[in-house]
Amino acid sequence: MPRLLETSLGVVNVGLAQFAETIAAAGGAVTQLEWTPPAFGDRATGMALARLTNHPATEAANTRALAAFLGAAPVLRGVGAARSTLPGMGERMILHAGPPLEWARMCGPMQGAIAGAILYECWARDAGAARALAASGQIAFDPCHHHGAVGPMAGVISPSMPVWIVEDAARGARAYSNFNEGLGKALRFGAYGADVLGRLKWIETKLAPAIGAALAPLGGIELKPLVAQALIMGDEVHNRNAAATALLLRRLAPALVRARLPADDLAQVLDFIADNEHFYLNISMAMCKLMLDAAHGVAGSSMVTAMSRNGVEFGIRVSGLGDRWFTAPAGAIDGLYFAGYGARDAALDLGDSSITETAGFGGFSMAAAPAIVKFVGGTPEDATANSMRMRHITLGEASTFQLPALDFRGAPCGIDVRKVVDSGIEPVINTGIAHRDAGVGQIGAGITRAPLACFTQALCALDAEANRS
Repeated sequence: MPRLLETSLGVVNVGLAQFAETIAAAGGAVTQLEWTPPAFGDRATGMALARLTNHPATEAANTRALAAFLGAAPVLRGVGAARSTLPGMGERMILHAGPPLEWARMCGPMQGAIAGAILYECWARDAGAARALAASGQIAFDPCHHHGAVGPMAGVISPSMPVWIVEDAARGARAYSNFNEGLGKALRFGAYGADVLGRLKWIETKLAPAIGAALAPLGGIELKPLVAQALIMGDEVHNRNAAATALLLRRLAPALVRARLPADDLAQVLDFIADNEHFYLNISMAMCKLMLDAAHGVAGSSMVTAMSRNGVEFGIRVSGLGDRWFTAPAGAIDGLYFAGYGARDAALDLGDSSITETAGFGGFSMAAAPAIVKFVGGTPEDATANSMRMRHITLGEASTFQLPALDFRGAPCGIDVRKVVDSGIEPVINTGIAHRDAGVGQIGAGITRAPLACFTQALCALDAEANRS
């Protein structure tokens, strides 16, 4: 003991900072460790976490799930009409983002997008009649995720809309997404004016057929190499897709020319893609959905295979827990707003596009895209810190998708429910912001986080499943 007291001591303090402050005031060397008990000290959740930590069956299941995710080989195969392409798509059905939700509880932008889809389908003569039809029970509403699809923001897909088809060359499975309309007033943000509907009809009748004609002779476009290059070029393939869109256009342009489209149609198609840096987003989402679906359904796995929001609830799905949703109230977004708008005007967190973060892109790969902060807020240092922080809650890295700012380490991937609950680190998501009222459209972009409550629920369900087996 005397020898110990005579040496220079370094103290690590866990808990109340006052203890560290007292030592520092006395001239001692002290490090304050920021730590809180898992799940805010909830004993039942803490015990469930303890039982699942280093659980042999869970570890083995996660190894299989992550390998399936990394082994997927997504290829952009073509386009098709939703009614004949999406599994289980009904003729009087509209798909939406996030967990299941009935019309009466939907947020403003989602109701606006559904009213717009009804007008687009010519099921009603005006917006009032469209809203009345939506409330009548004559139209079925279902999450995109239940049909192998994803859609940004409101995520609305109706039968006539064209969808991207992304296929896993390794196992033949498919995933889908609708087409990106561009920024500003768009259906996905709840706008449904004549200009929005006219653009949707042009996408259906001109753009989608042209791209289908270009993709057919190509036999498909491998997406992993394209995304890997886009990350090197400064994208994170969620809210920054400038490089990915340019790389896609480079592949499509010669094939579009060879498709012998009318000159005006060709010019419009090329202009639309070139002028819309988010054009690739929906393809990115379908790719991520496909890869995560490959990891879904592994008994015992604690790997998250979907995160999604509908403007009312945030929901996750977990590989080892089937198709159950674990939900919590949707959160607000901390962001940058267009002139004339502020937080008081914003809808809550909305969209399937967080499938990109679930796969390790978007907020998880912000280190690759420091320029994203001009769109969502923060600093380049914040972007790098977000990517570093997400490594604490993931199962591994995707070596194919390298982040130059992190010495070319792979993107963090495979969100582990256990690690989220243990660390209290909530997955970061960068996203667009829709006006809270239907018909207005996008008003900004920013950062939000997945609520911890979703993960604590899933953890307890995993523990219950483990106890039954």
